[in-house]
Amino acid sequence: MKQKETLLTTPLKEEKMELSHLIIEEMGDEHKASSVETPLRNDAFDKTDDEKVAAIEPHFKAIMEILGLDLNDDSLKGTPLRVAKMYVKELFQGLNPANMPSMTLFENKFQYNEMLVEKNINFYTNCEHHFVPFFGKAHVAYISSGKVIGLSKLNRLVEYFSKRPQVQERLTMQIGKALQTIMQTQDVAVMMDAKHLCVSSRGVKDDSSNTITSFFGGQFQDEKVKLQFLKYIEIND
Repeated sequence: MKQKETLLTTPLKEEKMELSHLIIEEMGDEHKASSVETPLRNDAFDKTDDEKVAAIEPHFKAIMEILGLDLNDDSLKGTPLRVAKMYVKELFQGLNPANMPSMTLFENKFQYNEMLVEKNINFYTNCEHHFVPFFGKAHVAYISSGKVIGLSKLNRLVEYFSKRPQVQERLTMQIGKALQTIMQTQDVAVMMDAKHLCVSSRGVKDDSSNTITSFFGGQFQDEKVKLQFLKYIEIND
């Protein structure tokens, strides 16, 4: 169903509900991204990580209190601080460019001119629409233009862009475009296969579906090269 049609058939249970709220909710359920770049304010890094933790803690405490939780309980009293630290220093540390992993390149002394594929890279990230996880496998490939990169760096690149609020389409493109810049070649491919908890644990509550996104640049846009890449990443259960 198209967005316009959905809005026209949505019953307005409260007269004060604004049309803009309906559009925002609809966009969230459709998992639309606004840009290839992660939306950040100009002052995003004015605060230090510790200052951000200190600022987030009381806000999350307020959320828990609004939900009716008793923060005097031994199990809950430390949760606001734990969540604040988790947001800033773990789940969303990839927002900060300072945490971009070092990407040292080496001369391709072996003159290896075929595609190099790193498949089944585990990734965990969080949907920016509902702040719940989506996770799965990333498959990354490139054809050397004279440089090669350590295999673990491909894993770290996937992890870096995963550590921020994301939509899968943007995540896939960010990894692909970053690798093109790093490797000084357009010949890059990325495929991501993920399970979204915003689909399985809420909304339609479908826990059997996966979402697949892809990025093909340079030679990988050729059907023969693309099929070779797809053949390499086949998973035999």
